[in-house]
Amino acid sequence: MTTRLTRFDRGPFTFDVTDAGPVDGEPIVLLHGFPQRASCWELVAPTLHHNGFRTLAPDQRGYSPGARPTRRRDYVQGELAADVVALLDAAGIGRAHIVGHDWGAIVGWTVAANHPDRVATLTALSVPHPGAFLRAMPHGQIFRSWYMAAFQVPVLPEKLLGAAMRTQPDFGERMGLPQPFASRVATEIGDSGALPGALGWYRAMFLPDKRSTPRPVRVPTTFVWGDADIAIGPAAARLCSGWVEANYEFIVLPGADHWLPEAHPDDVAAAIVARVTDHRTRTGSDATDSTPAHGTDTASPAGGPSAQDSA
Repeated sequence: MTTRLTRFDRGPFTFDVTDAGPVDGEPIVLLHGFPQRASCWELVAPTLHHNGFRTLAPDQRGYSPGARPTRRRDYVQGELAADVVALLDAAGIGRAHIVGHDWGAIVGWTVAANHPDRVATLTALSVPHPGAFLRAMPHGQIFRSWYMAAFQVPVLPEKLLGAAMRTQPDFGERMGLPQPFASRVATEIGDSGALPGALGWYRAMFLPDKRSTPRPVRVPTTFVWGDADIAIGPAAARLCSGWVEANYEFIVLPGADHWLPEAHPDDVAAAIVARVTDHRTRTGSDATDSTPAHGTDTASPAGGPSAQDSA
C-alpha cells in the first residue's frame, strides 16, 4: 500500500515534502520558485486533489533545513533536477506530471529535458524554457533580469534582503505577492535561514554543467504566462514554443503578474488539469504507465530551438 512521504534523502541531504491528496492518485510534483516554499501551492492543490490527483510539493535545495549546501556548484540546474528524480524514487513513482513556477519552472524544464522517461507532462508557470529566456536577452529581457547580476555579489544581497524582510512589513506586497503569502516571506525565507541557499540558485547560473545546457524538451507541455509579468517579457514567452518538440500549449493570462500560483490559483489548476486530461485522451494512459513520455503525445510539434530566433 502506498504511504505518505514527509521527507526524502539524496546523498547527505534531507528534503521536506508536502504529500497530499488521494494517496493512490495520479502523481503531480509541484516545484516552487523564489522566494517561495511548498506553501505557495496551497490554493492550487485542493482543486487537483478534488480531481483525484496526489500532489508532492518539496521544499527544494537551499530551502529545506536539511538540504542547504554552501558551495555554489551544489546549486546548478542539473543538481536541482536530480533532486526531483530522487523524490520520485523515494515515493516509488516511475513517472509523474511536473509543475513548476519561477525557478521551479526552470527545474521542471531541466527534468523534462534530462529525464523524459520520468515526466508524463510538464506545466511551466511564468518562466519559459531556459533557451528561450537566453535568446530573449537582446529583445528586452536583459532589462527585466538585472537583479540576477546583482545577486552574484557575495554576502551583500543576503544582508540587504534579509534586513528588508525583517524591517519592512510590506516587503512581500511590494514584490506583488497577495496576502497571506506576502506576510510569509520574512518567516519562510528570511527568518528560516533559507535566503543564502535560495540565492545560491542564481549564483550557480553561470557555472559550467553539461546537465544544465538548454536542450529541447520532448514531453507534452503547457506554458502559462501573465502578460503583466515584470520579470519575464513577451519575447521570452513567445520564443518558448521553439524549445518544445511535443504537443505544446501557450496560455496567456491577461493582466496577470508573476505570482500565478498565489494570485491566480484557479487558472493554474485548470491549466494543469487540462494538460493531464489531454495526455490521458491522446495516450489512453495516466502517468503511471510504463511507456516513456518522449515516445507518446507528439502531435502538433512546435519545432526545434532554431524555429524562432527573434521576437
